[in-house]
Amino acid sequence: MKVPFLDLHKINARYDVEFQEVFKNFLDSGYYILGDQVRTFETEFAKYCGTNYCVGVANGLDALRLILEAYIQLGKMSKGDEVLVASNTYIATILGIKQAGLTPVLVESETSRYSFNVTDLQQHLSSKTKAIMPVHLYGQLAPMEAIRQFAKDNDLMVIEDAAQAHGACDENGKRAGNLGDAAGFSFYPTKNLGALGDGGAVTTNNEALAELVAKLRNYGFSQRYVSDWVGVNSRLDEVQAALLNVKLKDLDSDNEARRTIAKKYLAEINNELITLPEYEGGKDHIFHLFVVRVTDRDHFKSYLNENEIGHLVHYPIPPHKQKALSELSHLQFPITEAIHDTIVSIPISPVMTDDQVNKIITVLNRYS
Repeated sequence: MKVPFLDLHKINARYDVEFQEVFKNFLDSGYYILGDQVRTFETEFAKYCGTNYCVGVANGLDALRLILEAYIQLGKMSKGDEVLVASNTYIATILGIKQAGLTPVLVESETSRYSFNVTDLQQHLSSKTKAIMPVHLYGQLAPMEAIRQFAKDNDLMVIEDAAQAHGACDENGKRAGNLGDAAGFSFYPTKNLGALGDGGAVTTNNEALAELVAKLRNYGFSQRYVSDWVGVNSRLDEVQAALLNVKLKDLDSDNEARRTIAKKYLAEINNELITLPEYEGGKDHIFHLFVVRVTDRDHFKSYLNENEIGHLVHYPIPPHKQKALSELSHLQFPITEAIHDTIVSIPISPVMTDDQVNKIITVLNRYS
């Protein structure tokens, strides 16, 4: 029995009839850009996250970039200002900061949540530091209470990279996207709430920010063909919004299915050669990914291949080692580098069968 890393066809086949219906409605509407489907999704996703506003954009990278560019236009930041961010993140987080004309300041990571080490934030502060960008990596919330307190003490904004954390909740029931000043989401097809193409969104309770992001995503238009701002073309596609509207209703149950599998993995995988993620059993983790660590990754991957278990590495090269970010290459983050050398993501999804889950547990327990 083969176990794919992620069976996107099976995930989306559940919605075949609804998808066909909404696509027909889309065709019949004759309105294909920033129409009713986008407005409906923005309303419903804002309600889901608990925020006053949601603005649909083309992808998660643009969501982060447009938040920062809007803050610059609103006078909250200036070109060259610094943003504190975890050294252990996907490169898009860093690109969003750089493309907005700001400076990413990388902070060493830790291995409990794969977030930055909050105790290290202070030493990276400078007169140019204006924001913190916590990343809810792999679907687990960063330590937001401590981050918000640090931000309050130092008059900083908190901008969440929530690209992997749709529906994750803190101990008070507040969701990712409503834990800072603004948040960027991705709806890339592999996400827990995934479109059938690219898509993203900005959530916030700041009316001025939401209004400006909505203008910046559409050429900076204040009205049709009148550009008040140097904007971009980064609109959430009407078709993708329609599909996301269908899938949103099942997000919580899908997340719970992922947590159920994760709890079984944590309870039944018992192999001293495999380090499992730390998890206390709450809703702060939606297990976008289930990431283990092994010393000899190549050997482990070969073993998984032999046993027909899909897997991926998220991510093999940390940002400061990427050629595109060569200006960061002098930095040293030993914990981050160790993480990127040893992590492997194993299958987890709401459509996995019990037999598939049990096979993975058995195979991992036999690994030697």
